[in-house]
Amino acid sequence: MKIVIKFAGALLEQPETVKRLAAQVAALAKQGHRILVVHGGGRVFTATLGRMGIASRFVAGLRVTDRETRDVAVMVFAGLLNKQLAAAISAAGQPALGVSAGDAECFRAEPLVHNDTQGGLGYVGYLTGVNGALLASLWNAGLLPVAACLGLGPDQELYNINADHMAAASAEYLEADQLIYLTDVDGVQEGQRTLAAVACDEIERLVKSKVVSGGMVLKLEAARRALEGGVQSVHIVGGTLPGALLAAVEAAGAASFGEAPGTRVLREALPASVPEALSAA
Repeated sequence: MKIVIKFAGALLEQPETVKRLAAQVAALAKQGHRILVVHGGGRVFTATLGRMGIASRFVAGLRVTDRETRDVAVMVFAGLLNKQLAAAISAAGQPALGVSAGDAECFRAEPLVHNDTQGGLGYVGYLTGVNGALLASLWNAGLLPVAACLGLGPDQELYNINADHMAAASAEYLEADQLIYLTDVDGVQEGQRTLAAVACDEIERLVKSKVVSGGMVLKLEAARRALEGGVQSVHIVGGTLPGALLAAVEAAGAASFGEAPGTRVLREALPASVPEALSAA
C-alpha cells in the first residue's frame, strides 16, 4: 500500500515515543509499503519563537507568519525536527531522508486566502502539488521520505502549511491507499470514550456541539478532504498506544470497527445493522 503518516508535533517531544513509532514505520516499510511521513511541531516552534523574543499570533487556528517567523519555521521544521525524525527511522533499520519544499520542488504551495486577501496571514500557504516522481525515486531506492510542513510558492518563497492539511493533500495527490494521523490523544473523543468510527456527515454536528475542538477539527476536515479526493482509508490514532500504528494499517479495509485503536473516518455512516458498541472503544 501507499501510506501517508502524519506525526503530531507533540509526539516529537517524547524521545521514547519517537523511537517506538520509528520502529513501527520501519517495520511497515520492510513489509513493502510505500510511506511518506509528514510532521508538524507547533509547540517546539512556539517555544523557539519565545526564546527568540518573537510573539505568536493565531487567527482561526492558523499562525500569522511574517518573514522572521517563517524563517524560524524553516529552521525548526525543515531543520531540527525533520532531521531528528529521519534519523530515528533510519536508526530503526529503514533508511529515511528528510525532504522539504524547495528540494526538487517537492511540495508546492500557494499563499492562503484570508478575509478575501491572498497572503492575508503572511507566509502561510496550502499545498498545490507534490513531486510524485521524486518521491517514487526515493521509494525505488529504498529510502523513506520524511516531509516538513512547508511548501514552495510560485514566488520562490517558502510557506508554512498546516501539517494536517498537508498530509491530507499529499495523500490525495499521491493517490494513497491510507492516511494515518498519529496524535497525542487516543482518537476522536466524545466525553470519556473514544469513537471507533466517524462518518463525514457527522463532522459538522461534532464541531457545532463542541464535542471536538481545536486541532481535532482541522484533522477531521482534512480527513474528509482526503476521502473525497479518493484516499481509501483514514485513521486517527494515539501515537503513544503500543503498536497502534501497525494496528491502524492492519485495520484498513476491515469490516470490524471495534478492534483497532483510535478512530476511523468514513465516507458514509455505519449501517444500522452495526452494533452500537462498535461506535465507541
